[in-house]
Amino acid sequence: MLKKAMTMLEADKQIKKEERERTLAERVPCLEMSGMSTEELQNLCKELHKKIDVVDEVRYDIAAKVTINDREIQDLSQKIFELKGKMKRPNLRRVRVSADAMLGALLGAKVKESVDFKANLKTVKKEEEKKEEVTDWRKNVESMSGMEGRKKLFDAGQ
Repeated sequence: MLKKAMTMLEADKQIKKEERERTLAERVPCLEMSGMSTEELQNLCKELHKKIDVVDEVRYDIAAKVTINDREIQDLSQKIFELKGKMKRPNLRRVRVSADAMLGALLGAKVKESVDFKANLKTVKKEEEKKEEVTDWRKNVESMSGMEGRKKLFDAGQ
């Protein structure tokens, strides 16, 4: 079967090559430049440049049409997808797994002993907030007035 497929592939390649040569011979005739003067050669070059410009414009127009059609196809396929129905995501279930089971799933059967995660944690002691004494504000009015009072408040804040 492989030999048959190889021969068919070779035959297809040969057919495509012959077809390409035939179409090129039809569209691009052979140029005979021998015996032409420089003025005739310049005119020939100008004509060829004009033909190249026309072909480039046609190629650009076709490429633009192809991109527009691709966008339309994408938009229409998106609309079809939306019209068929929205894909609903299934609700995820909460699974409770112990630390040992999680390690066993991650590391495989290598870990036999249980690991106590809480043993390695640091203990943090909470410091009690310093409570300021509540004093009568009227007593300190004169001492806190002016720039000296503001400086005392600033120093106390730091």
